[in-house]
Amino acid sequence: MLITLEGLDGSGKTTVWEALHDSHPEATYTREPTESWYGDAVNRAIDDDADPLATLFLFTADHADHLSRTIRPALENDELVISDRYSDSRYAYQAAALSGSDLTRPMEYIRGIHSAFTREPDKTIYIDVDPETAAARSGSTNQFEDAAFLAQVESNYERLIDAEPERFVRVDGTQSPEAVIDSVEDIVDRLTSEHGE
Repeated sequence: MLITLEGLDGSGKTTVWEALHDSHPEATYTREPTESWYGDAVNRAIDDDADPLATLFLFTADHADHLSRTIRPALENDELVISDRYSDSRYAYQAAALSGSDLTRPMEYIRGIHSAFTREPDKTIYIDVDPETAAARSGSTNQFEDAAFLAQVESNYERLIDAEPERFVRVDGTQSPEAVIDSVEDIVDRLTSEHGE
């Protein structure tokens, strides 16, 4: 079973992901961008404010490698996989980054590229905070953490949730960190018991 954690930068999903290591030590924990050289290239592109289309393809290469090296082998081994960010981050963030480009429907374009090879999550836990809170928490250290940009990203996430409401579970990220962690741990407990883990 593949469970992904999504949300704006500053939503608290990485904190939750780290807390889940203690409550579900049997799971395989992973994240995007990965710690491979593909992930290093992604991080360099973000830091260097690279061309949005070039950055998209770096993210996509990292995702493809992540699937082949980590996600698919773990799932074939019947493991629970929990990923801090996954393909929905690409759809939401890169579509926002490409919104001023020549692409007329960036999210559809990005989803089209991924549809040929990605593996959809079984469930996605979306930690919901408003763009202003997210920007303040993340420190606005790069273009992806600016409140105006995050408002576009939030809108893209809402489109994804509206399209697949049965896959997403929304958690209020404005609660205390402990309450957010408790909520997500309860959700993961329920999902794994339903899945017969």
